[in-house]
Amino acid sequence: MVTTRCSALLFDLDGVLVDSTPAVARVWHRWAVEHGFDPETVVRVAHGRPSRITIRELLPNSDINREDREVERREMEDLEGVVLLPGAGQLLNSLPPERWTIATSCTRALAEVRLRAAGLPIPNAMVTASDVKIGKPDPEPYLKAAAGLGFAASDCIVVEDAPAGVRAGKAAGARVIAFLTTMIRRSLEDAGADWIVRDCADITASNDGDGLRLSLAQP
Repeated sequence: MVTTRCSALLFDLDGVLVDSTPAVARVWHRWAVEHGFDPETVVRVAHGRPSRITIRELLPNSDINREDREVERREMEDLEGVVLLPGAGQLLNSLPPERWTIATSCTRALAEVRLRAAGLPIPNAMVTASDVKIGKPDPEPYLKAAAGLGFAASDCIVVEDAPAGVRAGKAAGARVIAFLTTMIRRSLEDAGADWIVRDCADITASNDGDGLRLSLAQP
């Protein structure tokens, strides 16, 4: 058991609070087949990044805005299996609302759809792909999320599951807890994660007035 403190927690959404992996994989698999790409490769590189970045890398000469809107439409319609991950509800309920938010590579519309599907509140200061110029692994999403809560990113802890997100958190100056929900340990270690746990169920949080005290059960 490891104990640490922070001013606030900055969560990724998919793979951290909500399990949308099957739906995301279905959408990107279909998109990859339609465009002649290897589906497994596309699903892997698309995880944890704004969809337009993946599209720009794979189809640089396409109408990126049109492709991005189509991917978003499909993801908003495919909510089968979008559920809370273990411990997510309990952890969020233990946190004061001014001490946590979400920074996700989803657009705002898609993030809100998935939060509602999983029965989670839409937090104050949520940052989405609709709110930033550069997505993860750039630090902008986490810098904005921390600022929205009134804290420096260096005083916050980021909670992530994807290497791109881990790198974004570290680049913002935050410490990072990484989950083993979607990626192997080595990928998260290589990205610079400070701690690695299984999921939200391995985190216990308490508010001591000046901030959050966290206990992490590392596997």
